[in-house]
Amino acid sequence: MVNPYVPVAISLIIAVVFSLAFVGMSRYFGPRRPTATKTALYECGMPSVSPVNQRFSVKFYLVAVLFILFDLEAVFLYPWAVIFKEMLPERAWFVLLEMTFFLGTLFIGWIYCLKRGAFRWD
Repeated sequence: MVNPYVPVAISLIIAVVFSLAFVGMSRYFGPRRPTATKTALYECGMPSVSPVNQRFSVKFYLVAVLFILFDLEAVFLYPWAVIFKEMLPERAWFVLLEMTFFLGTLFIGWIYCLKRGAFRWD
């Protein structure tokens, strides 16, 4: 009896070998005609107007971290809500206590961010 993963592994190996072979062949046999336009930096179709090493405001990073923090709430709430009824008969108090602790921690973090002015878009 053949392991069911063998055909998948063979297909994966063939795909990797062929893709590397074609990229390598295009690199060595393909035409190379570099021009100033082709070698220029490209970003969103617009020429850059500022230096490359421009510093970003800390507010930018703060918004990114806050998004990740509060986005995780939805990621953890959804699976919990899906299996809530299955967990309920056995240990209802524990399940609700754990989710209350999780939401309470996130709420305290939200209040902290609100007091520090992290949500102001000045």
